[in-house]
Amino acid sequence: MTQDLLIEIGTEEIPAGFLSKAFGDMKTEAQKLLTHLRLDHGEIKIMATPRRLTLTVADLAPGQEDRVVENMGPAKRIAFTEDGQPSKAGLGFARGQGVKPEELEVVSTEKGEYVCARKRETGEKTTKLLAEALPSYIMNIPFRKSMRWHDLDARFARPIHWLVALYGNQAIAFDCAGISSSTTSCGHRFMAPEKFTVKQPADYIETCRKAKVIVDQKERKQMIQSQLAAIEKQLDGTIIEDPELLETVTNIVEYPHAIVGSFDKNFLELPEEVLITVMRHHQKYFCLRDQKGKLMANFITVNNTVARDPEVVVKGNQRVLLARLNDASFFYREDLKVSLADFVERLRNVVFQAKLGTSYEKVERFRSLAEKMAEKLCPAQKEAVSRTAFLCKADLESNMVCEFSDLQGIMGREYARAAGEADDIAIGIHEHYMPTGAGGTLPSNDCGAIVGLADKIDTIAGCFGVGLQPTGSADPYALRRQVLGIINICLDRNYRLPLKDLIEQALKLLQAKIEHPIETVTAEVLEFIKGRFFHSLTAAGIPAGVIEAVLATGFDDIVISHKRISALDRFRHRDDFADLLTAFKRIMNITRKEKEIYKLIPENLMEGAEADLYLAWQKVAKRLDDGLANEDYDQAFSTVAELKSSVDTFFDEIMVMVDDQAVRENRLALLQGIAADFKKIADFAKL
Repeated sequence: MTQDLLIEIGTEEIPAGFLSKAFGDMKTEAQKLLTHLRLDHGEIKIMATPRRLTLTVADLAPGQEDRVVENMGPAKRIAFTEDGQPSKAGLGFARGQGVKPEELEVVSTEKGEYVCARKRETGEKTTKLLAEALPSYIMNIPFRKSMRWHDLDARFARPIHWLVALYGNQAIAFDCAGISSSTTSCGHRFMAPEKFTVKQPADYIETCRKAKVIVDQKERKQMIQSQLAAIEKQLDGTIIEDPELLETVTNIVEYPHAIVGSFDKNFLELPEEVLITVMRHHQKYFCLRDQKGKLMANFITVNNTVARDPEVVVKGNQRVLLARLNDASFFYREDLKVSLADFVERLRNVVFQAKLGTSYEKVERFRSLAEKMAEKLCPAQKEAVSRTAFLCKADLESNMVCEFSDLQGIMGREYARAAGEADDIAIGIHEHYMPTGAGGTLPSNDCGAIVGLADKIDTIAGCFGVGLQPTGSADPYALRRQVLGIINICLDRNYRLPLKDLIEQALKLLQAKIEHPIETVTAEVLEFIKGRFFHSLTAAGIPAGVIEAVLATGFDDIVISHKRISALDRFRHRDDFADLLTAFKRIMNITRKEKEIYKLIPENLMEGAEADLYLAWQKVAKRLDDGLANEDYDQAFSTVAELKSSVDTFFDEIMVMVDDQAVRENRLALLQGIAADFKKIADFAKL
């Protein structure tokens, strides 16, 4: 009869950031383990609080099914002598399989007759299997960081203090990390610190609840959301939506209890982002807006206990927040006394990277690069772009950003506005960091977009130039993310930039620092960008072959490549695409083998099908070039499709590889010319 399984790992407080990933990893590893052990089961569920990680498995089989294991041995002619007696090979195989020689069977296979040993294996009980397997399962749960404690060799996110293991009402006994499993768990550290016994998995959640532990993270999140909604109604405000903060708060409490506090309204004169950062990032408080959308002088904290005297808790939180806000207010006032140019000057003393120089040198480099890009993309904005580039890192030396690093860019924008800089420059200073992650917000103006591109390209080119390329396990300068930013900005703003020239310009500015030839680094960076472009498109659902077919013809302009790939992706959905592809591939395949480019002599195309193909090609060639010139790639693909019938007739009626060298080379020249036109848009052989 099936029973439910419960495994609880009790620990010291695990950081909130570890738990969300642990949910998925624990479930995946549990599925692998049960599959390996051949144990049928129902739903696998992972629950967690800061002090416990819990695995439950519904309807877990009581044991393995008995099975017959069949192992193939040597061929019959090798396993037996001519008189039918086991040979040395046959005897050795039987001995290795633990069976008698006379128990060997002969089976027929596609390769002939072979000997086979069949053994019946009795399935093990679930409790025995898990007692052996669970220590390894627990210690192999992956975490971002792990630690050792006492004199143990074991490593885990935090020290393990207790283990609960139950199959139905039967305890599973094992030792792990110096702890013996039992049926005893611990309640809430403050509200119910006593130990309690778990009788069976079905009682676990309710037993924890009585011990003031809401063990299911989904239930805790719902409790928090309900409490926040009640406070919203009470204050007639709206909580600023923050899924990440909600997830974090859910993972740092075992029994959530939300309380509202307030702060001096005079602090509302500070930039809104300063207040939100202080409350959100440093205190894990939720913020509210009033009905007009303005920030309210209130905060909501979610405690891990139900306070006996809420007023004492509120005052304690307000006292802590007041100190932080006073610091922020002081930093803000002091920073306003310093000009942005003075902050920039201080960057001369800040090392960006040991081999790439100071932050000031970096600003000078990407400022020059941004100016050249602006000349091409938006000449009227060149001065604004240059000014944005000059000032965009100034706030890194401000008191505010030194204390609250999350405010970089934001404070640069606020200080630029206070200094009277144009708004597009102020916005550009903030937005040049965008996007900050996959799917993140993109810059809204040219100042932010162009300066952001220049900054990212300088970083990538510099890192490749001094041998700091990303590896499979490490990308300390976030180069992959920066490339995705470049791709998304170019596509969003339709920036037509020749990547090769841009990379070369960046490397020339870095020439005194890089350790490798410019042409070598340029090729490496271009290939790196191409690779990230490929992965971003496959992630969006475009088949790899479609992308490869276009990129095989060249990659230098992100916008053009994206348009061509999108057009080919649409083109492949034509009803006749398979037939078209066959025709195109015949041309590509036959010309690919030729190392020499032959000269076409049209008047020597004497036979009807080859002359007809030449005429058809001439008719579509001009329209193909027009489509490419107008960047109408849908038209270009439709145009080459018109050649299909002529191509089919040509191959049906014409022998290309004839003995007559002049005729053969002329026909190959015809196909080479058509293939060259195909390759203007895609290498169909890649599909």
